[in-house]
Amino acid sequence: MDALLAALADPARWRLVSLLAERPRSVGVLAQLAEARQPQTTKHLQTLERAGVVTSHRTGQRRVYALRPGALRDLAAALSRLADTADQVGGPRETFDRYERSLHAERLAAKESGWADGRSFTFHRPLAGRPELVWRHLTEAVLLARWWTPEDLRVSELVFEARPGGRIVQEYRDAEDADGSDLVAGRAEGVVDDVRPGERLAYRLSPLLADGRLAFTAHVDLGLRPTDTGTDLDVQYRITDSTVDSADFVAGIEIGFGQSLDKLAATLAAASHTTDSTGTTDSTDSTDSTHATGTTDTRSTK
Repeated sequence: MDALLAALADPARWRLVSLLAERPRSVGVLAQLAEARQPQTTKHLQTLERAGVVTSHRTGQRRVYALRPGALRDLAAALSRLADTADQVGGPRETFDRYERSLHAERLAAKESGWADGRSFTFHRPLAGRPELVWRHLTEAVLLARWWTPEDLRVSELVFEARPGGRIVQEYRDAEDADGSDLVAGRAEGVVDDVRPGERLAYRLSPLLADGRLAFTAHVDLGLRPTDTGTDLDVQYRITDSTVDSADFVAGIEIGFGQSLDKLAATLAAASHTTDSTGTTDSTDSTDSTHATGTTDTRSTK
């Protein structure tokens, strides 16, 4: 496939392929129609033949070339598969396009400081597991690290001190940035405001701009309520202190935080399934948070 793509990438060779799609032609005629010298045309045709795009035979003094449609059909099928992968409903490309639309709108709205103050978002998720288990996933760093980023990102540093006045640090990178050589995707710092184990968690968290300034302050209030099947989680997310440069962050709140909560729901569902199947809890829940995040971390306290 690489040789085929390389052969077709040259405009002069593509012109020859187009001419041969109409009918087989000799080297001399192809050179005339392509308005090129015959030796140069011969070299291009030889490249195409090595790539399996064309075939040839000699007739008397002339060499006649013909197109091999199979190679182009194989390429078309491969390209179609790539397009289908990128275009899948609910896939990453759809999320990218949704964020791009939101980004355009928020950048237009961000004219002065305070432009997004008072903006609020509401999230609701029915979760598997009792409030006590959900609470651990909301406050213990080793469990937070499993879900507290949108899709395609991973937590690279995490501090969460689950007590009033406790410190919060959240840094995240691309999920495929294994060695940390890519730029940090985002970093936020904040403080815990209210802690009622199994019932309510409230904190303030501010994403940082590239120069270290706060983009805005998010006031996040999470309420837990037991149900017959687990726990209902209700989240109120409110913005204050918004800067003009915060538009890129604000544009991603609904998508990104929603994806994070979806990951939390999936994590708890998997943990519930494991518990139901084995009769034991997930042993990794007690893993030391420093090992889990790869950073120095302060353990959550109640």
